[in-house]
Amino acid sequence: MANVNKKTKNEKTKDVVDEKSPGFFQKLFAWVIIPLLFVIAILLVIAQFTNTNVFEKATEVLPNNSEEEAKGSEEMEKKIVELKAEIQEKDAQIEKLQKELDDALAENENQKAIQEQLQQKIQELESGQEEAKKDLKEIVSTYEKMPAKAVAPIIVQMSDEQAVEILSNMKPETLSAVLAKMDPKDAARYTELLSTKENRSSNS
Repeated sequence: MANVNKKTKNEKTKDVVDEKSPGFFQKLFAWVIIPLLFVIAILLVIAQFTNTNVFEKATEVLPNNSEEEAKGSEEMEKKIVELKAEIQEKDAQIEKLQKELDDALAENENQKAIQEQLQQKIQELESGQEEAKKDLKEIVSTYEKMPAKAVAPIIVQMSDEQAVEILSNMKPETLSAVLAKMDPKDAARYTELLSTKENRSSNS
């Protein structure tokens, strides 16, 4: 019973203490808001005596966000214009280099085509030369089978170039026999022409 009474007494004491203890908002009001209002009141009184517009001063102190934003936007637009100009310049350079590359490739292809045409022509000439040599060899072989007495007058009727070409491809013994059946003047002339041809071949 004594314990119960003691507990009840303690609870009442606690309730009284709780009622007397100030709350958070009361502390905030007492320690922050009231002093702040007091300071503001003093500043307003001072401003009144000094003819100072507190609100204008506050406006001057606070940063002008609109001006800064406008300035930042202007700088950004300027940067964008510069970047666009730089990109266009790079595009122009790339286009120029691409054109030079295309021209070089086209020229290379043209040179390659010309080279192929020349190579084909050389092959055709070489093939024709082989055919001509073959035909000449057959003609010479035909003359070599004929009597020297019959070949000599035929050779004399040819142009010097044709005659020398045939005589230079004859076997030495056949050539001697044909020259022996010619007029001495003709034989001497062909001998000189054959010697000149041989010297040219040796020098080349």
